[in-house]
Amino acid sequence: MKGILGKKIGMTQVFTKEGKLIPVTVIEVEPNVVTQIKTVEKDGYEAVQLATETIRESLSNKPAMGHTKKANTEPKRFLKEIRGVNVNEYTLGQTIGVDVFSEGEIVDVTGTSKGKGFQGVIKRYNQTRGPMGHGSQYHRGVGSLGTLLPMHVLKGKKMPGQMGNVQRTVQNLEIVSIDKENNVILVKGNVPGPKKSLVMIRTAVKMPNVKRETAELVSYAEPVVEDVQEETTVETAE
Repeated sequence: MKGILGKKIGMTQVFTKEGKLIPVTVIEVEPNVVTQIKTVEKDGYEAVQLATETIRESLSNKPAMGHTKKANTEPKRFLKEIRGVNVNEYTLGQTIGVDVFSEGEIVDVTGTSKGKGFQGVIKRYNQTRGPMGHGSQYHRGVGSLGTLLPMHVLKGKKMPGQMGNVQRTVQNLEIVSIDKENNVILVKGNVPGPKKSLVMIRTAVKMPNVKRETAELVSYAEPVVEDVQEETTVETAE
């Protein structure tokens, strides 16, 4: 098990040389710093705490700056723990980049879904509405709230309320490409969360040892054209 923190930039599409279109999510990964290593003897469980996105000291506080100072790094905005890793492979203050993963690996991506505010049951749970005419007097209501015997609303009843803004994980996504120069990972498909939101990329729980063959992508980089200077001869009249 391994993981890294990144920031969702948005979605785009890439093409293989065979002409296949692949929708991908662009995730920018600033080098992560190991700020804490938790062990069974000291904390009761094993985990590695990663930190990303450097911030100014004026936006932090003394306890947070003291915590990151132990790892010899600057204050960070996001700190997350990853369990199930081999803590012996990490050291305090270690920097982890996009090269921790490779193309073709299967990963799980965790993020916070978009918040949609207070919504009714039709949008929130995809329920159907009642008749709109002939005096039905029932259009977008919740419907029956419970049976006669309990005389109260049963726990777990689907009702209007807050929609979105919850942690969600999309499993078994394939890493299409890794750009080490720009610290970018392209993941096939969509991941939860709005643009510029924090996401966590981890080894897939259901497919930890699977690595697929990746097709060669079309590159749109402009070719380098060398300037060729032609030699000119000047004829002199005798």
